[in-house]
Formats: sequence, structure tokens, C-alpha cells
Amino acid sequence: MARLFGLETEYGIIREDTETSDPVIESMELVRCHHRPFRADWDYGGEDPKQDARGFRAKILQQEEEELEFEEKDRHRPFSFHEMKSDLMLGNGARFYNDHTHPEYSTPECATLVSLIAHDRAGERILLDCAKKRNQLLGAADAVQLYKNNTDFHGHSYGCHDNYLLPRHVPFGDLATHLIPFLVTRQIFAGAGKVGIEKGNDYRQEGYQLSQRADFMEVEMSIDTMHERPILNTRDEPHANREHYRRLHLIIGDANMSEFATALKVGTTALMLQLIERGLSPKSAALATPVESVQALSRDVSLRNPLRLSDGRSIAPIDHQRLYLDAAKSAFSGGDTETRWILENWETTLDVLGNDPMQLVDRLDWVAKKWLLETFIDAEGTDWQDSRLPGLDLEYHNIDPERGLFLGLELEGAIHRLVTDEAIALAMDTPPMDTRAGVRGMIVSKFLKDIHKIQWEKITFQGGIIKPVYSLDQLFEPQAVQKEMERIRKCQSVDELIGV
Repeated sequence: MARLFGLETEYGIIREDTETSDPVIESMELVRCHHRPFRADWDYGGEDPKQDARGFRAKILQQEEEELEFEEKDRHRPFSFHEMKSDLMLGNGARFYNDHTHPEYSTPECATLVSLIAHDRAGERILLDCAKKRNQLLGAADAVQLYKNNTDFHGHSYGCHDNYLLPRHVPFGDLATHLIPFLVTRQIFAGAGKVGIEKGNDYRQEGYQLSQRADFMEVEMSIDTMHERPILNTRDEPHANREHYRRLHLIIGDANMSEFATALKVGTTALMLQLIERGLSPKSAALATPVESVQALSRDVSLRNPLRLSDGRSIAPIDHQRLYLDAAKSAFSGGDTETRWILENWETTLDVLGNDPMQLVDRLDWVAKKWLLETFIDAEGTDWQDSRLPGLDLEYHNIDPERGLFLGLELEGAIHRLVTDEAIALAMDTPPMDTRAGVRGMIVSKFLKDIHKIQWEKITFQGGIIKPVYSLDQLFEPQAVQKEMERIRKCQSVDELIGV
């Protein structure tokens, strides 16, 4: 089947021109600075966050109490629910909205890593353009600052979720058995790095760790995303035909600034899922205590401390990833160009991590950030207890190129790139032409005024009591996508589009 994936990124938002601000309002106003006029047309009717992939529907979510508190506060705001969400489906196939206290950008469905990275970076540029417009309206050039990271260093975490299309016939139990241990050690190349340790609302500036999200992982599996955060999220919202497909929604990942780290994170996971689908995943990689291991490993920048396997043996983190690499090499060594890129760079990265991780300063976020912080420490004659370090950590993720430390390295040519600025600029307005996002983006651009409600897999148009519906829930194969886009190009009306 088609290999499709996407990223959802919640951005940190700060107002620097005022002592107090409402993050809900700030996120809402930022989204509404997008050049596409806001309309309350997102269809929430098909969303069911209580449907669990393990085969049941949850009676209650752990986060509902907090959401009720949000609703109580929202009643005092002079906006409707839809106004506060300010939910936009963009012409490039992406979704952009206010996730209560964070602006969130969801890439369109992508079929290649290069496409995904271009659209992920396009999200940064779109949000930056909105911030500039918002600051113009506020009359203060640097008032609103945006951060592509995962923590405010006060116990609050927000996510970068990677999503994958899977066939429904793959048992969820198999996904849990084989994917959880893989995700624990994936952070050795996918982590974004962090100063200090967080537990609840307690932040301790103790050393440096690989991952921003590891501190917030509490259970192996759960349907929740804000409380009892799981290594493997069990929410079952396929955004496709439920009989044939499922969507794997992973919330453990860090928000990566590095294109290389993003590509390796998503690419290795995609291959891992194909191994599970074929029954070829390593059988002896299960960890005895995954939650404890994900946090212990994050705090072990030496990558030397062994992890305990469920059979009682111990294994080094890099060797644990090699179990999956070796299985993938056996299964996919004759694969396409992108698969070969994943395998080659997966192996090279593990080799270098085992020798000298700092050689990956141009490719991995946690290494690049560590190098920046150590350079600062040496230049200032200070240590890891310096109170300025969390601020520098945060500025690594600033998406303003005049302030962002990562973007500064990138502008200097010190960071390995996978896509061009021209490709990113194109992705800001153009959807992937080889996935259903191209179809949806074309319809949004061509028939926006006729749309009544929209979601990932369905578009409902204006009409009478029974409104006409266009479905994308099985439109995944590239040839079918191309054929449909050619048809839509010729359509002059909604009636012609839906075949009335």
C-alpha cells in the first residue's frame, strides 16, 4: 500500500511586550493573521478521541477535567468555540489552527521524506509570516515569538506528533509489542536535546539530556495525550475508511529543527512499521521497563548505560537500534532510493554515535544544541548550572532567523540540508501532488466559497437540507490521485465535481 506520513507541530508562543497575556487569545490571533480569511468550516463531527485502537471506546479521558476547566475559562472570553479554534484548511493541503494555547500546524499527507520535510519547514515559514503580521498590528517588531520545541521549563509540554497510514489488518497488539521498544531508543538520533529535568511542575537544572519529551512519558500505552502521556498512543481516528486503514498517532517525538533528524525519525519509523506488517521485526528487543528506560536513556548522553531487556539480558542503546537496522537491511536492502537513503544514514549515524556523537553536530539536534551550550559555557567560564542556559535552549528553537540559534547555524552553512529554500517556498502554497492532499488542496483553492464543512477525508459543500459531500477516504494510490486531479482541473462547478 501507499506509504503516507505527516507531522503535527504545536508551537510555543510568547508575548515579550507585556507582563501578562492570554495564550489562547494569542494563538487564535496568530492563526487569524494567515492570509486565508477565517471561516468556521472545520467539521469536528467525525472526530472521536475516545475510540481506542485496542478495540473499545474509553468512557472517560484523563484530560477531561482539565478540558472542563478550559471550557469554564472560555465562557468568559468573547469568542465562540469555532472562533477560538480558528481552524483553517490551507491550499497546500495543511491544517492550521489554535490548539487552545498553542498554534498548531499539521502538514498535508506526504509520500516521500523530501516532501514531508519541505512541508514541515513550510509550516515554520507560514507561522513566521503570521507572527510578523501580528507584530505589525501590535506595533512592536518582536512582541510575538514562536518556538518549535516541546517544553516551557515550567512543567508544561506540547507535542510534535508523527502520523502514519497503516492497513487495518495489522493487529494493534503487534504494533505495541514491537514499536514501543523501538521508540524508546529512537531518541538517540531523534531527540532535540534539553537542559535540566522536569517532573510535574518541578524543574531542576541538572545536566543535559537527549529528549525534550522523555520527562513527560508516564505509561506504555494510553488513549490520552495530556495526562498519562504514553509511549504509544492508542487513539483510533484513521481519517480514512475505518474498515481498511488505521492511523498511527505517535506523541513521543520531539519537534526537530534539523531536516536530517526529521527524515531519520520518520523514515526509520516507517520502515519499522513495514517490518511489523511483514512479521519481520526483531523478536528479542522488548524492554523490561520501557517508561523508566525512555527517561534513563534521555539522561545518558554517553549512550553507554545498558538497558534491561524483558528476557533479563542487557543491551547498549546503540546496539538496541542495530537490532532494528539489521532486520530492515535484510528486508529492504533492494528497496527504492529513499529506502536506501534511510538504511545508509541509519547505519552511519549509529556508527558515529558509537564513536564520537559530536561529529554529528551538523545533523542531530541534541548534538548541535549541546555543542552550542558547551561553547557558551567555555567562552563564559561558567558551568551547567548557569541560569542563562534554559533561555539559550529555548532560543535554539526560535523560528525567527534573526534570533533562532539553530537557524543561525543553518544560515552559516553549518547544518546539513535535505531540501532547498525554493522547495520550502513552493510547499507554502502547493500541496503534494502524489497524495490526496493534492486533491483536497486543489478543491480548497478552487471551490473555497462553496465549502460548508471540511475535514481530512471529507468535504461537505453548501446546499439544501442534504448537502453534497466529496469523499477522500480511500483516495491513496498515486495513480488514482493523479487521475482525480486531472478531472478536478477541468471542473467548473461543484455540481460537476461531485457528479450531479
